[in-house]
Amino acid sequence: MDMDVDEEEQAYLNGGSGRGSPPEDAFEEPPKPKDPEECKEEGNKCFKAKQYPQAIEYYTQAIELLPSEPNYWNNRAAAYISLKRFSSALSDSLQAASLQKSSPQAKTLIRLARCQLALGSPNTALSTLRQALSLEPTNSAALTAKKGAEKLDGYLKTCLDARERKDWGVARLALNQLISECEGGGAPEWRLWSVEMEIVKGKWEAAAQSASDALRINENSPDALALRALVLFLTNRLPQALQHAQSTLRLDPEHSKARLLIRRIKEVERLKEEGNSAFKSGRLATAVEKYGETLEVIGDNEEEGHGGIIRATLLSNRATALFKLDQYEKALLDSNAAIELHPNFFKAIRTRARIHQALENYESCVMDFKNALELTDVDESDRKNLKNELKKAEVLLKRSKSKDYYKILGLSKTCSEIEIKKAYRRESLIHHPDKGGDEEKFKLVVEAHAVLSDPQRRDRYDQGFDEDGQTESSGGGMGGGMGMSQADLAEIFASMHGGGRAGFGGGFGGGGFHEHPFGGRGGFSF
Repeated sequence: MDMDVDEEEQAYLNGGSGRGSPPEDAFEEPPKPKDPEECKEEGNKCFKAKQYPQAIEYYTQAIELLPSEPNYWNNRAAAYISLKRFSSALSDSLQAASLQKSSPQAKTLIRLARCQLALGSPNTALSTLRQALSLEPTNSAALTAKKGAEKLDGYLKTCLDARERKDWGVARLALNQLISECEGGGAPEWRLWSVEMEIVKGKWEAAAQSASDALRINENSPDALALRALVLFLTNRLPQALQHAQSTLRLDPEHSKARLLIRRIKEVERLKEEGNSAFKSGRLATAVEKYGETLEVIGDNEEEGHGGIIRATLLSNRATALFKLDQYEKALLDSNAAIELHPNFFKAIRTRARIHQALENYESCVMDFKNALELTDVDESDRKNLKNELKKAEVLLKRSKSKDYYKILGLSKTCSEIEIKKAYRRESLIHHPDKGGDEEKFKLVVEAHAVLSDPQRRDRYDQGFDEDGQTESSGGGMGGGMGMSQADLAEIFASMHGGGRAGFGGGFGGGGFHEHPFGGRGGFSF
């Protein structure tokens, strides 16, 4: 005769914890009685004492002695449920229902539905509960279970519809409700959906954790293993990704997604290495081309988080090569895309700061250097270099808000003594008042020349110190020569009037020209 397990089901349906967790008593294998009813009674005693493993052992002995008795299967199913072993409970409940096929029992069907619901099949559970209610229309346990199954079925349909529409926010909410309210954690594929949704959002740590959880639940699942391989690929861990994809094929030689992923991994490894080799050997245009080919293989599908960290890495690499080719606008686009995919990507942020500096976007440059310094995974060597680069960027920012002597003369910051002299003469001829030029612009030209032609003043200016453009011997206004030498003025006026050099009296300050090397941006690794 079946033991009374109604209290267990009713406690669950009322939101309680059932009979609670089993005690941690040491399990001693019971003796094996020869009478199945005696085995069942011993099992019932253990069940009431919450000694569920021992109860299962006794019920198993009873089943072995008399496998045609459905009550033994039902009782063992109840013990399995108490241990949250719903797959085993489902198998036993199905066997009991099959043995009662000629005379179905509502109690058996309700327990079966509970297992189906716990394992993520609310629609199947509803079908089973409708059968139970056809036998006992007022059965309170069946009615309560039906409400719960309908609720979960609604969440499931919402999740499936949202996934179809790619409305990932709604899908995530519905899936969370499913998993949290499902007694047994739901169907194995729900865990895979969770991984997929984390991938879509670009939440790579969460995706990796969800993939590991899915594998712990079912370590022999080819789909879970293949999805873990995809997460590893998208997070730029190619050797591990390849190992997981190959393990998937050992479990399922026909797994198409794993086969395709293996081909992608190998192609990306090959092209990426070709790009890196070209970069290191200075063949920058080839590197840009190879990185572009790699990005095409990676893709930017939404379902794969738009390419993830591996795409961000290749975009950053290409941005570095483009930067060295002075293709700043293209480099900036790649850097922006890399940082959007991987917001805390140190190398991409550092590269973008340098690009902003080259484009004279000094405020953005300073901001990026500061953001890079705030990252926790920066080693001390990089941190020291960043601080130096930040200091220089802050000087450039300060200078950009005042007079830019290099820009006034139309020079680069790496200009030579000869270039300064030529620019000075050119701009003086253009802006000299006697030639119809603008007097204020002419003053700025003279001021810029006075600073940049003096090595000490130029060095101070390059370090961000304020300069008023006045030399020790210069006077105010147009008097005193405004820092020009007599020879320079003579040459300018000779050019203007087509004559020879004229003599000029009075002292003109300004000093001569001096070589002042000013280092370029230099190379950097990625």
